[in-house]
Amino acid sequence: MASQGTGYDLSASTYSPDGRIFQVEYATKAVENAGTAIGVRTKDGVVLGVENLIPSKLLVPGSNKRIFGVDRHIALTSAGLTADGKHLAARARDEAENYLDTYKEKTSVKTLTERVALYVQAFTLYSSVRPFGASTIIGGVDAVRGPQLFVVEPSGMFWGYHGCAVGKGKQFAKTEIEKLGLETMSMEEAVIEVARIIYKAHDDAKDKEFELELSWVGPDGRHTSVPAALREEAIRRAEQSLEEEMED
Repeated sequence: MASQGTGYDLSASTYSPDGRIFQVEYATKAVENAGTAIGVRTKDGVVLGVENLIPSKLLVPGSNKRIFGVDRHIALTSAGLTADGKHLAARARDEAENYLDTYKEKTSVKTLTERVALYVQAFTLYSSVRPFGASTIIGGVDAVRGPQLFVVEPSGMFWGYHGCAVGKGKQFAKTEIEKLGLETMSMEEAVIEVARIIYKAHDDAKDKEFELELSWVGPDGRHTSVPAALREEAIRRAEQSLEEEMED
C-alpha cells in the first residue's frame, strides 16, 4: 500500500491522500484469511455452508458454530474474526426483535440487512472504534419476495446475490457457483454442490482440519440445520469428487 506506515492507518476516521481508509482494508484482509462461507439462493429456499476450521484437536465437535438463526425465517453466517461475526449475529437478532415490537410483523430479509449494514458502517466513522473484521452473509425466505440473499462488507456496503462466497476460498467458490443453475436447483441439490465447493476450496489447506457446517431456510420459512443423513451424503460425494480429480 502506497501510503502505509505514514500515519493514515491509525484511525478509521482518517483518509489517506488517495482517498482510502486503511483500517477498512485491513478488516477485509482479516476476512480473506478466514474459512470460506457460501450462500446460494435456489428456486425454493436459501442454503448456507461454512468451512469451519478446527484450531485444536481438543475442541468438542460442533461447539463453535458459525451459522446463526436470526429469526425463524432468517439465518446469518460470516467469515473473518469469529467474535465479530457473533457480535453481528446478536445485533441482527436485536434488530429483528425491535422490528417485531415496533411494527407487529416480522422483518423482511432486506430490511434486516439494511439495519445491520448501517450498524457496521457506523464503526467506520469514529476514531474511538474499529471496523468489524467480518463479512456477513444474511439469507432467508420472505412471504412476499421469496428467497433472499445478501452480503454485508466491513465497509457497511451490502449487495444482493443469487450466490455468494466470503473468506479464503472466495474467488474459487464464486467461479464454481457461477456454473450452477440456481434458478432451477432444489435445496437438496444445492446442499450437495455447496459441500463439493467447500471441500474443493479447502483442498489448498489440507494440513488444517475443518468441520462442514450446513444450514437452510426452506419454502416454509423456517431456518434449520440440514438433516444429518443429507449432510453425510453431501460429504461423501464431495470426498468422492476430490478422489476422482486426484486420479485424473
